[in-house]
Parts: sequence; C-alpha cells; structure tokens
Amino acid sequence: MVRAHYAAAGVQVMVEQMPIFGGYAGGLEATTIVDVATTLNTFVMMQGTWHLDGPIHVRWGITTAREALAVAGHAARAIEDHTHLILGNQYYTLAGPCTRMCLLETAAQAITDTVSGREILSGVAALKGVNTNMFTAMEARMMGEAAHAAAGMDVHEANILLDKLIGMYEKNYKTAPTGKSFEECYDVKKLQPTDEYVGVYEEAVEVLRELGLTYWDK
Repeated sequence: MVRAHYAAAGVQVMVEQMPIFGGYAGGLEATTIVDVATTLNTFVMMQGTWHLDGPIHVRWGITTAREALAVAGHAARAIEDHTHLILGNQYYTLAGPCTRMCLLETAAQAITDTVSGREILSGVAALKGVNTNMFTAMEARMMGEAAHAAAGMDVHEANILLDKLIGMYEKNYKTAPTGKSFEECYDVKKLQPTDEYVGVYEEAVEVLRELGLTYWDK
C-alpha cells in the first residue's frame, strides 16, 4: 500500500541495501552476485527510482576495505554495462575526520565508484558512522574531488592505482585513528575547517598526486 501511494504521488524512491562480504553470502564472487541481484530487485519488485548500495566488510564494518570495494566495483560495472539504472554507493570509513587515513579511504572508494559507473556518491560517514559528530564536509569534499580526478580513467589504470592506495591504509586497520569531532576540526561559527584539517587534506592530496592523479594541478 505504501509503495502504491508513492507511485501514485510520483515520489522518487531510493532503495538501500548493504551486502556483507564474509557474511551469509560468503566470499567475493558470491557477495557480488547477491549485490547485483538485490540491486535489480530495487527496480523490479520495489519499483525504485534509484538504488543505494554499500557492500560492507563483516570484520571491519566499512565500505572502504579492499574486498568491499571489489564487490562494489564488479557489481556496478556489470549493471552499468547492460542497463541505464541509476546507482549510488554509501561511504563508511574506519578512520575518523581530520586524519589522512580517512581521506585516503574516501578517495579509494570514490575512484572505484567513478570508474565503475555509479552516478551517485553518498557520504561520508567517518569512523564507521556510529559516533556522534564524527563527520565533516571535508570528507565529502575529498569524495567529490577524487571522483572528478578519476573521471575518464581506464579501469586497468585505476586498478593499479587502487592497489597501491588501499595498501597504504589497510595495514592500519587495527590502529585506525579516531580523529576529531566536528567541533574540534571546524570553526563552528564560520563553518570552516581548521588550519590543521586543511593541512591534513593537503597531505592526502599530495599522496594522490604521487599516485598519478592530476586533478589538483589544474
């Protein structure tokens, strides 16, 4: 009845689902199949307007793990190659705001989503999205700028870059920095990031430059 009401009212319907790598679906291939199936279910059974994905790692609870990114990339590319459906992905990093790790995690997912054809990026929920005030606009800025930087990139080229980028932060999963709350890394009156966070952001940008992304050189 609710869905019938939405259809009659012309409401734009987003359906969300987060397949769990290492959960009931199993490993990489099986989780990817589940991801594709549930994405298609959004449009076939739910009559959704667009689908919000979010493959997540059962151990770490994040979407930026190597395996979660592989699921997201394969699933999106398969659907984009054969349909005109609108796909999105949500962002859950392990590290918190005002840390280089958080920004590099974000960039890795933005690159993956862009080269695999997703139209919508939804984030960023830093520190796994489970703590109050632990997200800021700077993470969203990295999401957007990294996506622009990867636009038009060859998939093979992107995979080589991602392998290096993910390798920089995945070794720190057990000691991921908590970072700082919104109030600690932003001027809450001016709604501007602190000089410290701007510096951290520039450090992350330099890492991405060294990996071959030239967006920030324009």
